Parts: sequence; structure tokens; C-alpha cells
Amino acid sequence: MEFELENPLTSFREHQPDTVPALFADELDHMPSHYFSQSSKSRDFYISVRREAISFVLQAQFCNNFDPFVLYLTISYIDRFISKQEIPKQGKPWIVRLVAISCLSLAAKMKNTDLSLSDLQRDEGFIFESQAICRMELLILTTLNWRMRSITPFSFLYFFLSLFELEDPASTQSLKDRASEIIFKSHYEIKFLEYKPSIIAASALLCASQELLPLQFPCFRAAIASCQYINKEKLLNCLIVMEEMVVMERYESMFDAVSCSTKTPISVLDRHCTTIESVTTTSNNNTVIAVAERDNIKRRKINNGFCSSDHTVQISQIQKC
Repeated sequence: MEFELENPLTSFREHQPDTVPALFADELDHMPSHYFSQSSKSRDFYISVRREAISFVLQAQFCNNFDPFVLYLTISYIDRFISKQEIPKQGKPWIVRLVAISCLSLAAKMKNTDLSLSDLQRDEGFIFESQAICRMELLILTTLNWRMRSITPFSFLYFFLSLFELEDPASTQSLKDRASEIIFKSHYEIKFLEYKPSIIAASALLCASQELLPLQFPCFRAAIASCQYINKEKLLNCLIVMEEMVVMERYESMFDAVSCSTKTPISVLDRHCTTIESVTTTSNNNTVIAVAERDNIKRRKINNGFCSSDHTVQISQIQKC
């Protein structure tokens, strides 16, 4: 199915009758597997891998100011890849950074965005040659079955907005813009990985409508709840988590308003990599303290990257040559 990442149903009135059912039917193929929802040491390991990969991507975003959809696609690829591909727990500490760079490179290609791999690695951690990055890109592509035109929550915004039957274009655009902000924010929170993109989109629009059009919120909620493609229980659970996230966002805005410190790449990483569990609310002054890990990575040169000449790329073949 061909569609724009952020806007697959722009011409909603002209779409084919099977477009919407196909979109809902295919979204499961664009989600991570169940590694993140398991309660085990394996889950903890994958969470730490995800945190490290996203930290690097956010550092790159801070320095290069990529299109936000490039960042969104990158994290989607990372989530899907590390949930399907076994990551070495020992002996190859540079693997996570290579995965992050390769996912960022693929996302930039999908959005026709110029990306300088040399500039990206100039002052950060390990340095990889282009051959190593290309081989990792191939591994990512095959692991994801070449499904790179991802179905994301943005793919469903126009469909759900059409259920609201708003006559004011300005209100429709405001809801879409605010919901998009919420979706971007939710991408860092690991709890949302268990929800389908359509559920995240519906929840984001409901959160946005609560803020912008509170009197119409009950009607919007009823319209989405009556949709045949929506699991009402999942929608409710996702909406609760999203409302918690939005409340924290307000606290962070209050914190920013009174903070005189200059934002640095490190502070940006700390803020964005925070999960709901890692935030402590101090009742005395209503401040929110984000607790995020910082990785101390030694600078190394990776020559030749992948040493195997076999055409079938596997992560176990990756060696530091």
C-alpha cells in the first residue's frame, strides 16, 4: 500500500472502499514484537538498549535539526529491529550505536533528507566506515521485511478526524497539530509500544480535544468508541497513560518557565529519555525531576565494520576488525 507517512488519507473522500480496512489490518506488521511487554531480565536489557539508541538519535537531532518525521521513523525502526533481532549482551558495546546510525540513515533516505554520516560521527563515540553502516542497513531491511513505509499513528489522524464531523477547518487543523505534538512526545515513552498506531492516534486526538474543545469531547469520545476498528478497552488504557504523559508535560513546561539554565544536548537527552516510572513529583513545590542515565562511551575507530564476506548478514557476524 502506497501512502504518505504523515498523511496517507489526505484525499479521504476519494479513497478506495478498502483503503481504511487495509490500513487497520496492516498496522500490526509495523509494530515491535513482544520483547518490551515481557517481565524479565531480557526486557530490562532491551529497555537499556532502546534508551542508549534513542539517546544517540536525540543527540544527533540536537546537532542537526532533522525533520521531526525523520526522528520518528528512526525510533520506529529501532523499536522494531531490536524487538526482532537478538542483540549481543557482551563483547560488542558499539553495536547499539551502529544500529542507531543505520536506522537514522534509512529514515533520512525514506524522507529524502540529506545526511552526512561523517558529520554525524565527528565528535560522538565510535566511528564507523560506510561499509559497516551499509551492511547494518541491509540487516535492518531484511529483519523488517523491507517494510520501511511505516504505518504510524499519523496514518490514522485524518480518518478519526473525519468521525468528528467538524465544520470549522481551523478547529480541525488545531486538533491535528496538537495531536501530532502528543504523538511525537509519546514516541519516547516505552509504555506506548504495546498499543497499535491507530489506538495511539485516537488517544492523542481525544487528549487534544479535551484541551482545545472540552465541550465537544464527549461527542468525540463516543464517535471514536463506536468505530468498528477500535478496541475500547485498549483505547481507555492508552488514553489514561497518555493523559498522565500530558500532565507531566505541563509540569515540565512549568519547570522550564522558572529555570534559568541553558539547554544543552545532555539536558535534552535527559528530558526526552525519561519514562513515566523515572519521574518523581515533589509535592512541596510541584517540580518534576527527570532521572535519566548517561552513557560514558569511549571513542574508538571501527575499521571495515563487518568482517564476514557471507552475503547473509547476521548480527553474530559483526566484529570489530
